[in-house]
Amino acid sequence: MTTEHPPQTSSSPHGPSTEDLRRRVAAAFPALRADLEALVRIPSVSAPAFDQDHVSASAVAVADLLRAAGMPDVQVLTATRPDGVVSRPAVVARRPAPEGAPTVLLYAHHDVQPPGKDEDWQSPPFEPTERDGRLYGRGAADDKAGVVAHLGALRVLADELAVGVTVFVEGEEEIGSPVFVDFLTAHRDLLAADVIVVADSTNWKVGVPALTTSLRGLVDCEVEVAVLDHAVHSGMYGGPVLDAPTLLARLIATLHDDAGEVAVAGLLRADEPAVDMPEEAFRADASVLEGVRLAGSGTLTGRMWTKPALSVIGIDATPVAQASNTIAPRARAKLSLRIPPGQEPAAAAAALRSHLEGHAPFGAHVTVTDGELGKAFRAPVDSAAMRTARQAFADAWGVEPVDIGVGGSIPFIADLLEVFPEAAILVTGVEDPDSRAHGPDESVHLAELQNVVLAETLLLARLGAPGALG
Repeated sequence: MTTEHPPQTSSSPHGPSTEDLRRRVAAAFPALRADLEALVRIPSVSAPAFDQDHVSASAVAVADLLRAAGMPDVQVLTATRPDGVVSRPAVVARRPAPEGAPTVLLYAHHDVQPPGKDEDWQSPPFEPTERDGRLYGRGAADDKAGVVAHLGALRVLADELAVGVTVFVEGEEEIGSPVFVDFLTAHRDLLAADVIVVADSTNWKVGVPALTTSLRGLVDCEVEVAVLDHAVHSGMYGGPVLDAPTLLARLIATLHDDAGEVAVAGLLRADEPAVDMPEEAFRADASVLEGVRLAGSGTLTGRMWTKPALSVIGIDATPVAQASNTIAPRARAKLSLRIPPGQEPAAAAAALRSHLEGHAPFGAHVTVTDGELGKAFRAPVDSAAMRTARQAFADAWGVEPVDIGVGGSIPFIADLLEVFPEAAILVTGVEDPDSRAHGPDESVHLAELQNVVLAETLLLARLGAPGALG
């Protein structure tokens, strides 16, 4: 349900009006779109198997755009972990706050996911292409549109900015931000802020904005099932011993009950959300095939936002093309567990390990290797910064924003809170349910992106008003 919203006529008592800023954003948008297209053409995939020179080129391009937008202090920076791992290049641009004014940190990332197979795309992944009001290309939504949203607000407000602004554009979000904490620690003085805007989430739907108030956390692991010391002939020995892929399948089947609920003891459930979505909308957004029943119970938003979800995201077994008449001695799977706000990742990882080890089928040897841990996030919904953001989004779109959870994880938000515990964090986004981030035919809705730029412009203008943060 959405509510029509009469716009606030002025962004602040002494600043430009909402309609003036709307006109200025519209005038600036063609150039912003061109900048987005130029960024999309840079294949800045941060995964190790790809050429990292493109990530460096992307960082330089972002730095040049921020300098041209009037940011006086722009640097391309890295950090190094204690084990010697060096981060991908990030861009940090700073404009000091006027005396007594707050500083706002604007976050986005310039690295992207691998494109996958070219044949799965209707147009080349790194050649931006417009179709039906959407711009297609890898990174067009996630998250080079976030970079452009920040850039647009800076251009429109220019010397009228009444707050300090730091722009932080990370270069390794898509590989889990492995050096993020070290980067925050090394450059803490450059990044300190009163409000942090993370432009890396989604809106409710086209025409209805959202503020993300919760994110699930992440636990993953690999589980290996072993039954033999080596492969043996399936005709001579088959029967008394089951192959490892069969036993792995039986183990995986214990992770959910007959209704599809996660059946791992010790995992928490948070409260049901206040909003839900129609089943037909979910089925369309998730491309569920006709006849497939949905798993779990309760609201669909609760199943996606406030309950655990457990998926098999990879399996190692004998490939079909290399199959022979042998009993496979080992098989391995990678599991991805999303956990709701309130669940500690280490406790969830221990619960998952205990379940896997305690349900070994037919006495098979089960080995669990722990992987990534990411904390969940829950934001206060009535902070001064949140109220200001909610008004800005309502004025930009003309309808009230929806407070949403997101089933995915942004683990670095917990890191930001740990390093900057006094900062108010706002999670905004440029995506919508049709954006297909991480998949083929990723896209951004161009009219929605223009609204995002306006909303952020209004937010920055209003945060500069006296007493905006209480």
